[in-house]
Amino acid sequence: MEVETPAAAMASGDDLRQLLAATLSPDKATVDAAAAGLDRVAADPRFPLAILAVAAGALSSFLASRILLLSRSSNRSSALPADVVACDSAKASAFFGDGDQGMRVAAATYLKNHVRRNLEGSLSSSHVYKEFRDQLAQALLRVEPAILRVLIEVFRQVVEKDFVKDNLWPELIPQLKLVLQNSNLVGQGQHPEWNTINALKVLQAVVRPFQYFLNPKVAKEPVPQQLEQIAAEILVPLQVTFHHFTDKVLLSPDGIKLEYEQLLLITCKCMYFTVRSYMPSRVKQILPSFCKDMFRILDSLSFNSSPEDGAVMRLKIAKRQMPHIVNSAIKISKQSIKLSKLDSLPDRICSLSFDVISRVLETGPGWRLVSPHFSSLVDSAIFPALALNEKDIAEWEEDTDEYIQKNLPSELDDISGWTEDLFTARKSAINLLGVIALSKGPPVASAASKRKKGDKSKGKSQSSSIGELLVIPFLSKFPMPSHGEDASSIAVQNYFGVLMAYGGLQDFLTEKKELRITLIRNRILPLYSLDLCSPYLISTANWVIGQLALCLPEAMSMDIYHCLMKALAMEDVEDITCYPVCASASGAIAELIENGYTPPDWLVLLHAVVKRISTGDESESALLFKLLGTIVEGGQEKVLPHIPEIVSNIVNTVAKLLPPAPDPWPQAVEQGFGALVSMAQAWESSAPDENKKHEKKLWQLGQSAISQTFSRLLQKAWLLPIEDVGLKFSSALPPPSCVNDASVLLEFIMRSVTSVEETASMKVFELVAVWAETIAYWDSWEEMEDQGVFNTIKESINFHQRFDIRGFFLKMLPLQSENESQSSVIGRLSNFVTRAIAAYPSATWRACSCIHTLLHAPNFSLGTEDARKPLAVSFAQAAFCRYMSVSDSPAGIWKPLLLAISSCYICYPDAIEQVLRNSDSNGYVIWTSALAQVSSTSFSPGLSSASEIKLAEEEFLERYALAAAGEAIEVVEEGDIDEETQDIELGSLDEVDIQQVVLSLMQNQPALQAQTLSDSLIEQITETFPEYEHFFHRQA
Repeated sequence: MEVETPAAAMASGDDLRQLLAATLSPDKATVDAAAAGLDRVAADPRFPLAILAVAAGALSSFLASRILLLSRSSNRSSALPADVVACDSAKASAFFGDGDQGMRVAAATYLKNHVRRNLEGSLSSSHVYKEFRDQLAQALLRVEPAILRVLIEVFRQVVEKDFVKDNLWPELIPQLKLVLQNSNLVGQGQHPEWNTINALKVLQAVVRPFQYFLNPKVAKEPVPQQLEQIAAEILVPLQVTFHHFTDKVLLSPDGIKLEYEQLLLITCKCMYFTVRSYMPSRVKQILPSFCKDMFRILDSLSFNSSPEDGAVMRLKIAKRQMPHIVNSAIKISKQSIKLSKLDSLPDRICSLSFDVISRVLETGPGWRLVSPHFSSLVDSAIFPALALNEKDIAEWEEDTDEYIQKNLPSELDDISGWTEDLFTARKSAINLLGVIALSKGPPVASAASKRKKGDKSKGKSQSSSIGELLVIPFLSKFPMPSHGEDASSIAVQNYFGVLMAYGGLQDFLTEKKELRITLIRNRILPLYSLDLCSPYLISTANWVIGQLALCLPEAMSMDIYHCLMKALAMEDVEDITCYPVCASASGAIAELIENGYTPPDWLVLLHAVVKRISTGDESESALLFKLLGTIVEGGQEKVLPHIPEIVSNIVNTVAKLLPPAPDPWPQAVEQGFGALVSMAQAWESSAPDENKKHEKKLWQLGQSAISQTFSRLLQKAWLLPIEDVGLKFSSALPPPSCVNDASVLLEFIMRSVTSVEETASMKVFELVAVWAETIAYWDSWEEMEDQGVFNTIKESINFHQRFDIRGFFLKMLPLQSENESQSSVIGRLSNFVTRAIAAYPSATWRACSCIHTLLHAPNFSLGTEDARKPLAVSFAQAAFCRYMSVSDSPAGIWKPLLLAISSCYICYPDAIEQVLRNSDSNGYVIWTSALAQVSSTSFSPGLSSASEIKLAEEEFLERYALAAAGEAIEVVEEGDIDEETQDIELGSLDEVDIQQVVLSLMQNQPALQAQTLSDSLIEQITETFPEYEHFFHRQA
C-alpha cells in the first residue's frame, strides 16, 4: 500500500485552501473556477470530513489534507492512522498559521450547501457519514461564534433528519448531557475546551425542529420519545444551572460576564421551543421555578441604561418571555416616553408589552385585570408612544420608506387583541388603543335617557364603550396647532399623536356615524387649510382618511378628495421632503376609488398623477404607478379614451428609469410595468362588438398605438443593450425582472399585429427570441406571477402560425448567455413548460395545457420533423415523473398529466412507450391503467395541495359572485355543479380524444399479444369502452 509523505499531505491541504481562498475573489471567473474545483473534489466520500476540518481550525486543516490523500485509496479503513492523529501540531500550525477566518467561514458555508444538496442521497449513505456526524458535533463545541453560526446550520439539517425524523442517533442526548455537565462554565474547568455557550446552541438546534400539529389526523399527538428524553436528562437538571446563573447576574452590583447572560438567553430559547411544541411532562414540573426566575429578570429591567451597559442579553431574555407576564407588561409599557432616545431592542420589548395587554384584554378575566389601568395606560403609555419625537423626524429625512412602513401602518386594517406581533411600539400602541375603545364600559344613565311619564324603559341604564367614555374625551384635550408651527412645537407633536390615535379607532368610528363626521369636519380637514401646515401632520391626516375610507360620509367625499389632491401636489417645505405626504395621499385616493368614490374629473386626476410621476423621484414613482393602476381599474370607460396618451407618457418615464443591463430593475420600473399591464388589460376588455364598425376602428387604432409604444419599451429593455455594444448578441441576458408583466405586454403586441410589415417595424420576432431565452431556465416560480407567461406562450404559437412564414421559431439561434450552444424559440418555450410541470400544482395544469399546442400547432415542416420528437420525449418524461410523485391517491392533477403523455404518445407511440419503460419497468402499464381510471365515471379526484384548494376556492367564489349578481341565467342542478368544479381549464388539451388514444393503444401495443396486461386493467378498459372488448376476445 502506497503511503503519502507529510509534504505531499501538506501540498494537498494547500490545494484545498487555495480553492477556498479563490471563492473569496472579486473576480467572477476565479470564483467559478474555484467552485468547479471544489465540486470535483466534493465527489470524494471523505470530502465532508476534510472541509469540516478546514472550517474547524488550523490543526484540523492539516488533518484535512491527510484525509483527502488517504481517501484516494479505496480499500483503506475509515479510521485515521495513529501517525496522523498524533501529528506534530506545532508543525501544522507553522505551515497553516492560525487560519484565516474568512477562509474558514467559506469552508463552513460550502459544507452547509454541500450537506443541503446531498444529505438525503449520497452523503447519508456514505460509509464515513457517522464519523462526519460525530466530528461535526465535536467541532461545534470548540469553534468561535463566526464559525459556529454557519456550522450550526449544518448540524440542524443533520439532527432534523437523523434524530428528529428517523430517530437514528440514540447516543446524542447522553453525550450532550455529559458535555454540558463538564463544560467550561458549568463543570469548573474539567473540560475547558468544551464551551458551554456552544453546547447550549447545540441543544437549541436539537429542540427547535419539534413541532406540534404535524399529523392533523391525530386528535392529540403524543410527545415524541426523543423530546421526553431531552426534558428528563437535560432540561430538568439545567433548571438548577439557570437559577444559579440568574442569582449571579442579578446579585452582582458591578455587572457580570456577558457569557452568563448569554447562557440565560439561550436557555430561555430552549425552554420556549420545548413548551411551544409538545410541553413534555417533565418540563411541567420545572415551569414554576423557571417562571419565578423570569419574574426576577423582568423586575430588574430598566430603560435608563443604554445597550453598552451590558443589558442587551437581559433585554433579549425579556423579549422572549414577555407574552407570559401581564403586570410586568403594563409596567414596561409606561416607559414608552423614553423610546425616542433608545434603540430598537427596548422598542421591541415595549411593543410586545402592548401586544400582551391587547391579548389579555380580549378575554373576560383579562378585562377585569386591565380595566382599572385604562386611564393611566392611555395617558402614560399609549399616547407617549404615538406622539411625534426626534427619532421620527430623523427617520423622515434619512429613510422615508422606513418611516412610512413604521408610522403609516396600512396593515392595521383589523384591530384585534389577537393581531400578530406588530414589531414597533407605535403600531402595537395603536392596536391596543383600538381594542380599548371597543371595550364596553360600566353601565351609565345619560341625560337623554331620563324617564318620561309613561315610558318605563327610558330609565334603564345603558352601556357605553370606553371609546366614548375615555378615549375620545382624552384626545379632545389637545388643540389643533396654529398656522406655521413646526415639528419642534409641543402642539404639533401632540396632534401628531392624536391623528395616529384616530387612525387606530377605525373599527370604533365605523359604528359611530355622528362622531365620525364631527371628527373629520372639525379635527382633520381644517389641517389642509392651515398656512404652511407641518408635513408630518398632513401625511398622518392622509393616512387617517385612508383608514376610514370604507365609512366616510358621502356628503363630505368631495371636500375630502380635494384635500387629498392638494396633498398629492404638495412640494417640499424648505429642507423637508414631502415624499411621505405624497405616498400617504396616493394611498388614501386609491382607498377612496376602491370603495366606490368617483372623482369629478378623471382626466384631471390622471394628469396630476402622471405629472407627479414624471417629476418625482423613483420612490414616489413606484407608489404613484400603483395608484395609476387603481385609477385605470376604477375609472373603466371614463378612463379608456385617455389610455393611449397615458401609456405613452408612462413608457417614456419607465424607459428613463431602466438601468444599464444586466443590473436588476428598480422597484419604480417594476411598478411601472404593473401599471402598463393594468392599462393593457383594461383596453383589451373594452373591445367593441364587431357590428359597431366605427367604434371598432377607433379601438383598433388605439390598440395599434399602444402596442407600438409597448414594443418601444421592450426594445429599450431587451434589445438596445445588445445594439449599444455593436454585437448581435450580448454576453448576458437582460435581468429576469417583471417577467410576468413583460410577458403580458408582449402578448398584447403579438395579438395586435395585423401584417408582416408590423412584425418588422415592432421587431416582434427579436423580442420573442429574447423573451423565450429569459424564461427557458426560469426557476423563480410564483403562483400569482406566472399566469401571464403561460398565456403568452399560447399567443406566441398563434403568432407563429399567422406570420412565421420563414420558420423563425424553429431555427437554431445562438444564446445571449456566455455559452455557445444554440436553441430554437420553440425549444426554449418547451424547456420552460417542461420545468413548469414539476413546479406548483396550478403551474402543472397550465404547463400541460401548453403541451398539445407546442406539439401540434407549430409548422414543423418549416424546420425539421425531428425537432418535434425531442420535445415529445422531454414532455413525456417530465409528466410521467410528476405523475409518479402524486400517484399515491387519486388527485385532480392526474388528468392533465395523463393527457399530456397521451398527446406525446399520439405523435411518437414507440418512442414514448420506451420513455415510460425507461422511467419504470411497468411504466407503460401504469400509464394506461391510470388513463383508464381517470376516464371512468367513478373516478373522484381530490385536491392534493393548498395550491389546488386555492384554485377550487377561487372558482367557487367566482361562481358564487356571479349567482349573487344575478348573472347566472340557468339553474344548475347540484350534481352538475359537483362535476363542473372538478374540471379546470385544460386549454388545447381538451382537443385530445381519449377514446382515440385507447384505440391506438389497442392497435399498436405488442404487450397485448404477450398478454402482460393485468386483469384489472383489462376490466377497466372494457368497462369504459365496451366496444373494444373484441380486441381481448380476439387474443383469447
